[in-house]
Amino acid sequence: MAVIERKIRPARLLSTSACVTMPRMDDEHQITTAEGATDERLFEVGLRPQTLTEFIGQHHIKDNLSVFMEAARGRNEAFEHTLLYGNPGLGKTTLAHIIAKEMGGSLVITSGPSLERVGDLAAILSNLQQGDVLFIDEIHRINKTIEEALYPAMEDYALDIILGKGPAARTLRMPLAKFTLIGATTRMSLLSGPLRDRFGHTFHLQFYEAPDIEHILRRSARILETPLDDTACALIASRARRTPRVANRLLRRIRDFAQIGGDGAITEEQARYALDRLQVDPLGLEETDRLILRAIIEKFDGGPVGLQTIAAATAEDVSTVEEVYEPFLMQIGFIERTPKGRCATRLAYEHLGFPAPAKPATLI
Repeated sequence: MAVIERKIRPARLLSTSACVTMPRMDDEHQITTAEGATDERLFEVGLRPQTLTEFIGQHHIKDNLSVFMEAARGRNEAFEHTLLYGNPGLGKTTLAHIIAKEMGGSLVITSGPSLERVGDLAAILSNLQQGDVLFIDEIHRINKTIEEALYPAMEDYALDIILGKGPAARTLRMPLAKFTLIGATTRMSLLSGPLRDRFGHTFHLQFYEAPDIEHILRRSARILETPLDDTACALIASRARRTPRVANRLLRRIRDFAQIGGDGAITEEQARYALDRLQVDPLGLEETDRLILRAIIEKFDGGPVGLQTIAAATAEDVSTVEEVYEPFLMQIGFIERTPKGRCATRLAYEHLGFPAPAKPATLI
């Protein structure tokens, strides 16, 4: 599906049985969910940066990427395989779109769990052309058979297919066009060493600083044609959990309140009222964050307590607690991870209004 006219070749998304397809400028009632309803993702489509220049933040990645892409274009080579890791909502999928567009290739999107058989992988790889980009989200969840089939595809641009069974079986090597594999993961530790080593570039996306979040909010407000004053922008940024995806979702919900309760412009008063209605506190914590902290403090005396126990006490999935909520709570110093389990810190007690725990007596 052609989406952008370029002198080289249009960036497009290809549809296969194992492929998750989206509109070209593609890519989640909780603000911090890792993945959500279709209308949420479609809302984010128009807000996604299209070039590296438009991409805000992650300067340590942008500066190097611009050099690597320019060098690859100068040599007329495919961009090296790239691994992006970091918490949800920081821009891994966006960077994959940007790399495909700026390298003049096509983008094919799939996810680790959807690749069930080698035939699924072969169907995708055989349709790739020179310089195309294959983006595998949640690459840590691909099965071992698919992973082993990826090795020759990444190194030798060939796919080894076994035909037949038993003594009559034979191996067929199918040549592939020189493509770029971009893998995205929130769980770097779950990738096997041989797979990690086959990526030429590895980039760690970090939480954003407040000025970058404000810049993103102002850009999104312009695209949405919603007036946003500076004080409201700073207020939303301070509660966006240092994550662009969360910031844009907060902006969308606050825009609704401003439209119904005012003239559509987002002022500090409108933003503060909407954030209170959404139960997003001054540090960006929502009800589930507070539920997790209260469970640790009230039910387990502040910890240490295991992750599965926390998930059971809060009726949340273990992976959701670990990947969506815990990273930010650790980032702001509310949870401490110890060998025995998770502990609530003094800052968490103070924020929720609980009496701070007494310090253990010093042994003499």
